Amino acid sequence: MNMSRARRGRERLVVIGADAAGMSAASQARRLRGPDELEIVAFERGRFTSFSACGIPYWVGGQVPDRDALVARTPEEHRARGIDLRLRTEVTEIDVARGRVRARELDSGTETWTSYDKLVIATGARPVRPALPGIDAPGVHGVQTLDDGQELLDTLARTPGRRAVVVGAGYIGVEMAEALINRGYRVTVVNRGREPMATLDADMGRLVRRAMEGLGITMVNDTEVTEVLTGEDGRVRAVAVRDAEFPADVVVLGIGVRPETTLAQAAGLPLGEHGGLLTDRAMRVRGHENIWAGGDCVEVLDLVSGQYRHVPLGTHANKHGQIIGTNAGGGYATFPGVVGTAVSKVCDLEIARTGLREKDARRAGLRHETVVVESTSRAGYYPGASPMTVKMLAEHRTGRLLGVQIVGREGAGKRVDIAAVALTAGLTVEQMTFLDLGYAPPFSPVWDPVLVAARKAASKVRENTS
Repeated sequence: MNMSRARRGRERLVVIGADAAGMSAASQARRLRGPDELEIVAFERGRFTSFSACGIPYWVGGQVPDRDALVARTPEEHRARGIDLRLRTEVTEIDVARGRVRARELDSGTETWTSYDKLVIATGARPVRPALPGIDAPGVHGVQTLDDGQELLDTLARTPGRRAVVVGAGYIGVEMAEALINRGYRVTVVNRGREPMATLDADMGRLVRRAMEGLGITMVNDTEVTEVLTGEDGRVRAVAVRDAEFPADVVVLGIGVRPETTLAQAAGLPLGEHGGLLTDRAMRVRGHENIWAGGDCVEVLDLVSGQYRHVPLGTHANKHGQIIGTNAGGGYATFPGVVGTAVSKVCDLEIARTGLREKDARRAGLRHETVVVESTSRAGYYPGASPMTVKMLAEHRTGRLLGVQIVGREGAGKRVDIAAVALTAGLTVEQMTFLDLGYAPPFSPVWDPVLVAARKAASKVRENTS
């Protein structure tokens, strides 16, 4: 701690990164301690703060007409609360020994050192951008920030062609493919996996592929891009795989993200096997009393497998920020871990998962039973009832719930929350069958699809342990 400031009774909290985790931490610390007690300085290399990256595909696709609708709190609002927010300023070094960071103003190039008593690292994640020929050509876009989204929209507006290739078929790839379809593009998705949505098992991903093909998207699975081809003007003209080319006027990269921990690694802070910062339950960086980290740059405890994972989701980032801000502001709070819940959609097909996939269970050394059930979102006789597929994993012998995947139409996706609560509570599938869920024909069959899966899984556990 810088004792000169401490003696004056005013500490300085420095925050690196001004999106969900960083500004949630800054705001929570400010609620607990006023400007006379705690000075807060936040650095952000971009032009926006507290924005919803998850909403970018819907902005690009036209469902969200205004970029500013994705901004939860503007820089001016943060500054009005006594936070010294410095935009377009990139932190280039953390000096742990001397308790300071070096930052560069991107517009002027000016570099300055800022000392800290407490530090929050919320540097997020960076999109995977493979080192391929032509990958940096004009017309090739990653989509991580509002600036990225705006650049893509600008390209779409000035590009005469209507052919798009999306590389990758995870959440971002699938959502961006639909966004481009909505923009009137002919879309091809090149995916290295057997099926889209690798966060699901392949049998459930197959249902997603069929829905995407139903939208007119061309799916190319089990294939990796080898080169981005350019025309005489230097712009992208096609994407090449081993034995084919796919014409493209615009290319969107949706391959996934990795923790942005370049600064932390250079400072000697501890990283996990997935490249994310390691913290304790208070989100304090291990071995460092006055440094916290949260959001997409950290690894979190998986409550089901007991292993650490990188799970880059805005829900976690905001919770991390609340925990960090409470602790940095003089209170006490902890983050217990995650069960890996996520939802998405393709057109009207809802996609949800929580807990472990089959390969996750095997990797964790967990023997398991698997069941798949077909049901409907409402009572079968009620208008609007639509099919739903539920896949459930239960631990062999104990029957402990391990994971659930759901693919279906309206009313399917958020049912995964039932399973998320059951996983967090450590319920068995037998215990789940007695959950007192709400029922009426417009909302559910008498036996909710999740409970049907739990009954079937409980039966299978009994059969295989008798």
